Amino acid sequence: MRRVKRKEDSSAYRRVVLKNAAPYHYLKVCLELEDDSTRPSAVELKQFIITGLKTLYGEVGAALTFDLLKYDDLTALLRVYSRGLVKLWSSLTLLGSYQNQTCAFRVLQVSPFLLALTGNSRDLQLD
Repeated sequence: MRRVKRKEDSSAYRRVVLKNAAPYHYLKVCLELEDDSTRPSAVELKQFIITGLKTLYGEVGAALTFDLLKYDDLTALLRVYSRGLVKLWSSLTLLGSYQNQTCAFRVLQVSPFLLALTGNSRDLQLD
């Protein structure tokens, strides 16, 4: 007995899953320092993050492309290619000292959409 293959019906249901469809991810981070009087400039902050990437991942990590979109009062908005998100996030987590004082990066929000970082539902005040 011989089986005949049927042509697939073009109207049949087909599931499509897109992983990492967004080219970029955005991180809203806050740098907490032991001494509140220390305020690194935007250039110093970016260099500090690059140093953290280089420490953890070597020269390849230091070459990771990311942008500092906004920096104000120790809070920064970073943009990174989606494929580099884990490397950037892990290097931020492991940075522990800035100019011989204890520091920590707090990741406040992460999203593939910049618009999602404009507000925080936890801070929403309903009347």
